[in-house]
Amino acid sequence: MTHRKIFVTTALPYANAPFHIGHMMEYIQADIWVRHQRMQGHEVHFVCADDAHGAPIMIAAEKAGKTPQAFVADIAAGRQQYLDGFHIGFDNWHSTDGPENHELAQDIYRALRKAGLITERSIEQFFDPVKNMFLPDRYIKGECPRCGAKDQYGDSCEVCGAVYSPTELKNPYSALTGATPVLKTSVHYFFQLSSQRCLDFLKDWTHTPGRLQPEVLNKISEWFAVDEHGHGGLADWDISRDAPYFGIRIPDTEDKYFYVWLDAPVGYLASLKNYFGKTGRDFDAFFADPAVEQIHFIGKDITYFHTLFWPAMLHFSGRKTPDHVNVHGFLQLSGEKMSKSRGTGLSPLKYLELGMNAEWLRYYLAAKLNGRVEDVDFNPEDFVARVNSDLIGKYVNIASRAAGFLNKRFEGRVLPVAELPAADAAIHDQIVAAQPALCRLFDEREYGKALRDIMALADVVNGYTDENKPWELAKKPEAAQRLHEVCSTLMRAFELLTRLLAAVLPDTAARAATFLNVRFDRSIGPSQVERIGEFKHLMQRVDTQQLDELLAPPPAPKVVPGGEDIAPEIKIDDFAKVDLRIAKIVNAEAVEGSDKLLRLTLDVGEGRTRNVFSGIKSAYKPEDLVGKLTVMVANLAPRKMKFGLSEGMVLAASHADEKAEPGIFVLEPGPGAQPGMRVR
Repeated sequence: MTHRKIFVTTALPYANAPFHIGHMMEYIQADIWVRHQRMQGHEVHFVCADDAHGAPIMIAAEKAGKTPQAFVADIAAGRQQYLDGFHIGFDNWHSTDGPENHELAQDIYRALRKAGLITERSIEQFFDPVKNMFLPDRYIKGECPRCGAKDQYGDSCEVCGAVYSPTELKNPYSALTGATPVLKTSVHYFFQLSSQRCLDFLKDWTHTPGRLQPEVLNKISEWFAVDEHGHGGLADWDISRDAPYFGIRIPDTEDKYFYVWLDAPVGYLASLKNYFGKTGRDFDAFFADPAVEQIHFIGKDITYFHTLFWPAMLHFSGRKTPDHVNVHGFLQLSGEKMSKSRGTGLSPLKYLELGMNAEWLRYYLAAKLNGRVEDVDFNPEDFVARVNSDLIGKYVNIASRAAGFLNKRFEGRVLPVAELPAADAAIHDQIVAAQPALCRLFDEREYGKALRDIMALADVVNGYTDENKPWELAKKPEAAQRLHEVCSTLMRAFELLTRLLAAVLPDTAARAATFLNVRFDRSIGPSQVERIGEFKHLMQRVDTQQLDELLAPPPAPKVVPGGEDIAPEIKIDDFAKVDLRIAKIVNAEAVEGSDKLLRLTLDVGEGRTRNVFSGIKSAYKPEDLVGKLTVMVANLAPRKMKFGLSEGMVLAASHADEKAEPGIFVLEPGPGAQPGMRVR
């Protein structure tokens, strides 16, 4: 067997939120594949990192009152509990803001520039006049120029899949402030993806047999296509962003940064380099080795970047390109897209906090996964049935039926295969003979078919159990030898099935290995168990009450007599994002044309005043407010209104029906408070 050297990654999660269940599905899929490869004796390096750059993180950090680095570090600090909880064994977890990524991204850029594939041109770019910054693609929304779908982002349409430039959007608006963006000219840097050199390379690279799934190749062919009007085809890729921007500075510039999608995939290499730096391995020599395989696991929504931009970047900077890009679909709940806002999600952290067995989910997802780009459906009833039937009824029960008899009657000794009757030995040999085909299925990511075939073998073993009835043999002293043979056959079959399931159920396999006194370091080979130790139950059935709690919608808000319902519970970190400040009302005046609003001029201790519109006209005369102190939300995004720009929100108390008694009350701090003080 050829010894493989493999470098495996999953897509880098964006460091603006905790993991969601889609991350877990991808990581579980990749982790199973990595564990399987290692059990075949191959060398595998499995790394990932936080995607730490970009305007969204910069803006989120600003709202949270943190530096981008501190914001990302806080997100990263919560990663390990998920990875450990679901037995996901990355060798290294890094950040795209690490020094290795800065160095590699800039080196790749310099190589692309030397290759003549970087060009500069002045472009018209959307600028938010309220936020006073150029808008990233994802902060511009409008109508898709291809299909007309509303509320689409500035780089691609989630409805029809079209890719376009932000200036092509119809009726654009800033997702930050709601303001209509204006066009300003700026010099940007482009990677010439549309050049004939790139086109020739990518057509050859994408059509290399086995590199991409057929569905992916079909989609890429659409992206290459040019219609009779000359529309379509690959366009040059804008790889620069203007300051302010949290990212990696483009060499020889003062105010230009790499677009996050340039430096993010470089993070794969940077994480490997960081890992090798810790272990004393030569990164450059390893990555230059033509025998090394580079394999990515990604979701279908980022196919464009990983099958066009990424291989072209690597190739034309003189680096090795990916050998395989394994694309998967999305995870749905009972046939519907998961929605956090509708309470129809599946929280991986809640799953763990409820004490649910992580390997239930690993097995269930694996049983649904295959080598194609298909969505995976989590169906609660099917989850319970499949886990309880396959893992408990078919697999674990094999060991539980035999272990007690072996320990009580035969001192734990398991008969060698050579001492078993031919019919019993045939059970062992049938499973051994199936190993190569099952290993090929795991290698091809056909997990669902592999697990169905493994459970079919378990059915054979359970049929043998029912036929030989060890519980009946145990009642007959004269049948002691036959009981020993049957229980030995069952224990060897259990060992072999565990060997085949070890990549999917690593924790169960580790505990099984302890009582079997064997090592599950290879998928292929005969049974090795000679004497078992104490058997401890390996897995419980799914508790449907836990599952109901996992999938339950958020609790209904508590009702306060005579008032509004209490809003859903939040964490202290959520509250900390709201910056409440003491403000002095310097001036107040009615707004012409409005029956509800007063225009307030506020001093928040900034050395300037703010303009805020407040719907309190029915309760206050403007002159009664001047000179008062109040509390305002100071970090609320400015809002463009019919009467002007509102730069915050004054806090006031009322019932839901503001006209009901006792009315509206503007919050006032106690004596001694000063403008600019933060309310904590």
